[in-house]
Amino acid sequence: MHYGFDIGGSKIALGLFDAGRRLQWETRIATPHESYDAFLQAIATLVAEADRRSGVKGSVGIGIPGIPETADGTLYAANLPAASGQALRRDLNHLLDRDVRIDNDANCFTLSEAWDEEFRRYPLVMGLILGTGVGGGLVFNGKAIPGRRFITGEFGHIRLPVDALSLMGFDFPLLRCSCGNIGCIENYLSGRGFAWLYQHFYHQTLTAPEIIARWEQGEANARAHVERYVDLLAVCLGNILTIIDPDLIVIGGGLSNFSALTRLLPDRIAPHLLPAGDVPRIERARHGDAGGMRGAAFLHLADHP
Repeated sequence: MHYGFDIGGSKIALGLFDAGRRLQWETRIATPHESYDAFLQAIATLVAEADRRSGVKGSVGIGIPGIPETADGTLYAANLPAASGQALRRDLNHLLDRDVRIDNDANCFTLSEAWDEEFRRYPLVMGLILGTGVGGGLVFNGKAIPGRRFITGEFGHIRLPVDALSLMGFDFPLLRCSCGNIGCIENYLSGRGFAWLYQHFYHQTLTAPEIIARWEQGEANARAHVERYVDLLAVCLGNILTIIDPDLIVIGGGLSNFSALTRLLPDRIAPHLLPAGDVPRIERARHGDAGGMRGAAFLHLADHP
């Protein structure tokens, strides 16, 4: 049995999955913030309940919004104050008496999709999250590729390529990102970036859902805006795909609900690839909010496919 934890600032969600990757039981509790001991005990109590229900000592995987292990072996997760700065994986290995695996939530999202029954046949899967920010992950042969410092998949912090400035105009504003750099594509391709682009060109402040609603009604500015956004996304993905060359891209995050993106993207990406390249399959995420638990549970699957 495989136990997957999706741990965020407000809740700890646990899913219990059988050998066929089917969800058998799930629960959630509030994330403890008062002490590290309380945080550890909450996880231990849930694991004990999962063991009792499954009748075996299941594997444990955890997805968190942060860096699972920094250079000194400690967790960095700003919205998990009770655990940030602690050697979480080491302590849980000892407390639970098993090999606990921890990865960031974007990698878990990608892993969940890569182990989807339909997508398992693709060796290299790229997850792309277009939500509050822009992120993602890579999975090769069923195993997440975190990188040396868990930075693999931080696509949002690639800077705008020169082709993007050719498209948007060389006087296009290069916005400062929360990471401290200027011109990161996250500021333009995230949900808030989608809304910022509309405000920049049409001098009207609307949310992404409001813009999409206008697009669906055939409003001219919204239609032109979506065309421009998809062109910009295609330019940026052209660079990423030239480096990664995945078999499949799975798009998640709030903007993935806008199905026009996956329909329009393939034709727009093609001109930005090498002549020998081609556009991979592009799909919307299949598992939604359950992806965090699923992917965390599947952190052990590459060992026992």
